[in-house]
Amino acid sequence: MDKSNRNHITGHVNRNYKDRLFRCIFKEKQDLLDLYNAINGTQYGNPNELEITTLEDVVYLGMKNDLSFIIDDIMNLYEHQSSFNPNMALRGLVYFAELYRKYILINNINIYGSTKIKLPVPQYIVFYNGSDEEPDRKEIRLTELFYPQEKVAQPAVECIAVMLNINYGHNLDLMEKCRKLKEYAYFIRIIREYLNKGDKIETAVNCAIEICIQKEILKDILQKNRSEVLNVILTEFDENLYSKSLREEGIIEGKKEGMRAFIELCQEIKISKDETRNKLIEKFKLQKDVAEEYLIKYWK
Repeated sequence: MDKSNRNHITGHVNRNYKDRLFRCIFKEKQDLLDLYNAINGTQYGNPNELEITTLEDVVYLGMKNDLSFIIDDIMNLYEHQSSFNPNMALRGLVYFAELYRKYILINNINIYGSTKIKLPVPQYIVFYNGSDEEPDRKEIRLTELFYPQEKVAQPAVECIAVMLNINYGHNLDLMEKCRKLKEYAYFIRIIREYLNKGDKIETAVNCAIEICIQKEILKDILQKNRSEVLNVILTEFDENLYSKSLREEGIIEGKKEGMRAFIELCQEIKISKDETRNKLIEKFKLQKDVAEEYLIKYWK
């Protein structure tokens, strides 16, 4: 990607678009019900039984492409992720807390009374289609984030995010049960194939749209909303690169801080400047001239 595009990524990412592509595909109740049936092995046929509860804030904990709904006394939270996030269970806990708060308010439930109330059961599914290798199914637990404690009893809360790999070729049984999910996976696969050949993202998306329309894959969505689909994917692509650049910047800054602390420690324990230089080269895999630059900067 050229320099001008990189400037666009870091400086002008559009954060106000309404939906991600995944949410666009499953925003109709019937399609969302089909996805629910495929995951749970159920056969609900009336989409009106499904009550949408999605929080419509522009940004809520960075969860911009989530879907939540209630059916058969189950509160479902669906989120799509293009990169693995080990903190999904914590995000889910906070999101569920808001969903239940609204549920209690809407249904005029008295949580301070002497009568035991009934609540829908929470279920959290994360649909993963990132480029890193992940298993078909993985559980991400909130309790894995807690500090290890030897004297504490069972944690008071738990939240489990079930991550399903929806890259093309994974979860074959699920894909066969939900056509829209399989078509979405295929569409993303075609885009990546063009990107891997060196095409620009705009070219890759347009070619994938043409191929999928010809094969009647997501045809209704791609024909009616071509420009919107293109804009959504370009924005997602920009945001992913923007997030990646922030992580890389954080790693670089962390490494600099580590070298500064290391140099100060060497001084404190009376290690010579020459020996410190050698240790910097060995420990941080630096060239001699780079190690010298850090010594000049941090050696007091």
